[in-house]
Amino acid sequence: MNEHHPAKAGLHIVLASRSPRRSELLAAAGISFEVLAADIDETPRANETPEAYVERLAIEKARAVLALRPSATVLGADTTVVIDGLILGKPENEAAATDMLRRLRGRVHDVFTGVAVVDASGVRSAVERTRVWFDPMTDEDISWYVASGEPVDRAGAYAIQGLASRFVSRIEGSYTNVVGLPVAVVSSILKLEKPLRLSL
Repeated sequence: MNEHHPAKAGLHIVLASRSPRRSELLAAAGISFEVLAADIDETPRANETPEAYVERLAIEKARAVLALRPSATVLGADTTVVIDGLILGKPENEAAATDMLRRLRGRVHDVFTGVAVVDASGVRSAVERTRVWFDPMTDEDISWYVASGEPVDRAGAYAIQGLASRFVSRIEGSYTNVVGLPVAVVSSILKLEKPLRLSL
């Protein structure tokens, strides 16, 4: 393990996510991990804020994996795109992706990621917010982008690190948060010895 590890020395975590983007970000940051994902119900609750939603899912994902690996330190995360108070998850099809991109074009929106580190001692969690500005996109731009296949399996139907980068004029906050994991926040949480909160 890298001796310059940004978190506690010798710490090896279990990532409760199948997202290749999150794995790539952790690996790039030199954080030692393995992947063990768990399926949970990701339906938003009535009147649940986007912040509460992503934090709850991050904790539930991590707890589900901790139940399988009780001695582990588990990292859970969930990312969503929000505009006009509407949570934009992953589009179910091309029509849904087109609708999401039409909502986002020429406007600013928020990206929220909830992160949770769960172990036998409890839960440490946080939510990161980044603002993203989209350039105006023509219908032809949107059709081209949807046809590329990139919007599939992406919250808000876009990947800022991919082809969609040409449409993003500005961001305010963490770039890695928009990709799917605020690495600096994760590193900070992993350094803590005591839980920030015991439950949500």
